[in-house]
Amino acid sequence: MIKIISTEETLPVRQQVLRKNKPLEDCKLDGDNREGTFHLGCFESDSLVGVITCIEAENNVFQVRGMAVLDEYQGRQIGRQLMEKAQELMILKNARIIWMNAREKAIPFYKKLGYSQEGSLFNIPEIGLHIKMTK
Repeated sequence: MIKIISTEETLPVRQQVLRKNKPLEDCKLDGDNREGTFHLGCFESDSLVGVITCIEAENNVFQVRGMAVLDEYQGRQIGRQLMEKAQELMILKNARIIWMNAREKAIPFYKKLGYSQEGSLFNIPEIGLHIKMTK
C-alpha cells in the first residue's frame, strides 16, 4: 500500500539505503519541508519498505529525491510503484517537468520509466556518480 507520509517517516529508510553509516540527521534533504513537497511510503504488513520525495519548484517543475527501497524488498517492483504513484500526483499538480539526479546504478530503472539522461555523470562526494534525468 502506498500513502502520503511525513518527512520524519522517510528518514530511517533513507538512512538504511542511501546514507549507510551516517547519522539520521544527515538523511534530511533540502526541500523536505517546502510548501508543495510530498513524501510517499510503500508499506508491506504495516512496515515501511520504500520511500520517495517529490519537491515542487517554480513553473510546475518537480524534483524527485530520496527514492529508496530497503534491500530485502528490492526487485519486487516497489520502486516502480512508488514512481508511478508519485508521477500521478505530480501530474495532478500540473507537472510540466519531472527530474532527478539519479545514481549511476539507477539509470536503467529510470530509463524504463521514460526518463532521459541530460549532460554527463557527476560525482556527489561520499555518495557517488549521478546524472540528471528528466521527463
